[in-house]
Amino acid sequence: MTAPSRPRPRRPAVVAAAVVFVYLSGLSNVALGLLVLLSRYRVEPDAVLPVSLLGAGTILFGLLSLALASGLSRGSRFARLLVTAYLVVQSALQVVTIFSTDSWDLVASVVLAVEVFIVVALWAPPGSRWFRAIAEAEASVVPPPV
Repeated sequence: MTAPSRPRPRRPAVVAAAVVFVYLSGLSNVALGLLVLLSRYRVEPDAVLPVSLLGAGTILFGLLSLALASGLSRGSRFARLLVTAYLVVQSALQVVTIFSTDSWDLVASVVLAVEVFIVVALWAPPGSRWFRAIAEAEASVVPPPV
């Protein structure tokens, strides 16, 4: 007989909100990447390859965000680490955008605020306790006898 496993803990609201924001970020990156990729037909012939690579890279990072959001929603600690690393890089790029351009300050500031919220939500005590409880619940599952 197998021992009953502990019930799966409820996801805190801040983690659920962070997961939604990561999904929205991933979807918006895919859409933006498609627009950038399609804009290669409106640039000079010398810029077609860089614009195409930029669009493809943006799409791939958007798809990575969607995969990581799926892992976050299941309570994956590895997904939490990867999302944090990804958002730290994204935040650095947003700061560079804010200081180097004038026309994108507001948009970059809003995106930066959302990224900071996501990281704080994932690492604040409610989120940390939930990820730890998920890991403990998964570790306590006893495999069936052979």
